[in-house]
Amino acid sequence: MAGGGKGRVLLAYSGGLDTSCILAWLIEQGYEVVAFMADVGQEEDFEAARAKALKVGATKFFLEDLKAEFVNELIYPAVQCNAIYEGVYLLGTSLARPVIARGMMDIADREGCQFVSHGCTGKGNDQVRFELAFYALKPDITVIAPWRLPEFYNRFAGRAALLEYAAQQGIPVAQTAAKPWSTDENLFHISYEAGILEDPNTEPPSDMWKLTRSIQDAPSTPEEITLEFERGLPSSLVAGGKTITGGVPIFLELNALARKHGIGRIDIVENRFIGVKSRGCYETPAGTILRKAHMDLEGLTVDRNVRALRDGFVTAELSKILYNGYWFSPEREFVMSCLAASQKTVTGQVRLALFKGNVIVQGRSAPNNNLYDASESSMDELGGFEPTDTSGFIKIEAIRLRKYGQARVAAGRGIGPEEAHRA
Repeated sequence: MAGGGKGRVLLAYSGGLDTSCILAWLIEQGYEVVAFMADVGQEEDFEAARAKALKVGATKFFLEDLKAEFVNELIYPAVQCNAIYEGVYLLGTSLARPVIARGMMDIADREGCQFVSHGCTGKGNDQVRFELAFYALKPDITVIAPWRLPEFYNRFAGRAALLEYAAQQGIPVAQTAAKPWSTDENLFHISYEAGILEDPNTEPPSDMWKLTRSIQDAPSTPEEITLEFERGLPSSLVAGGKTITGGVPIFLELNALARKHGIGRIDIVENRFIGVKSRGCYETPAGTILRKAHMDLEGLTVDRNVRALRDGFVTAELSKILYNGYWFSPEREFVMSCLAASQKTVTGQVRLALFKGNVIVQGRSAPNNNLYDASESSMDELGGFEPTDTSGFIKIEAIRLRKYGQARVAAGRGIGPEEAHRA
């Protein structure tokens, strides 16, 4: 295949049907194509992908190992702020995009690429996440998004057209109708969408789930572990009689434990950034354990008002920033500056039991950052807290409520269930 007259393109390459066809199509359009893959912990035959990209016509292939950066710079800050989207999604796909985009821009600079390209669809979130990151990191870059170009999507209206083109171009494919859905995998999670999952009332087939055991097949005996945090970051893990330290090793061991015990599956309908709803199934093994443990330790170690502000602002805003693709932005820098302050007291340990899809907190301790005083809370001793002091507290708090009640009585309005319902 010839090409190169229009310039050099760095293509985010997955090795699948879509990006392989895009690679060939870009060459056909007159571009020189350099293929890029990021190792963010997905189970992938990278050497097979390299061979395929070069066979299709890429002039170079780059594989960047970004796992440590992914864990330390994206996953753990998300754990520190308890990041979550719409109350249930732990943002696994979103978290990987800034790391991949930065890796691509590094290669684009090094290789003198004037263009970058990707295989994201025109209806999804990832096109937004990638391109916003590209422009923030390299403002002069030009993006080629084939699935938004009429000359591409009119020619390749469906999978059959892509398969026909692949056959014409001699592109080896391994497509099958046995698993009609698409996936995206990294160290943090795997997602499943499209195909038969587009019907939100269709139960995912049992053989779809890749990472975690079903709760039926999970061990019948709980496994106890202890997670230690320092300033909101995991510092050690005791499990199975061994102690593990280091950010990446701890995360890998938690992933293995969670997969074994069937922890981390969800099935949701979410609101995409571009405005449409989509059904997605996700497996987030280690992330599910970490969030439960971290939130529990915060109950012991974080001031009430600091936690309320963090939950209402930092958690909510950073989650939206991640989901919508604004990681490389001034607002992300601002929100992250608040995160460190919220975590300076989150040091201690949490004891957990893992059992058939559940993460059960068994206890927690924080010798140096413990805001809990048993004597103050106890029903069996005064502990320096005079119960009569509460009378004044209640009286002050009731001032405005008394006024509210007086106004309603004067207006002849009651405050029973019917009135509350009408209000």
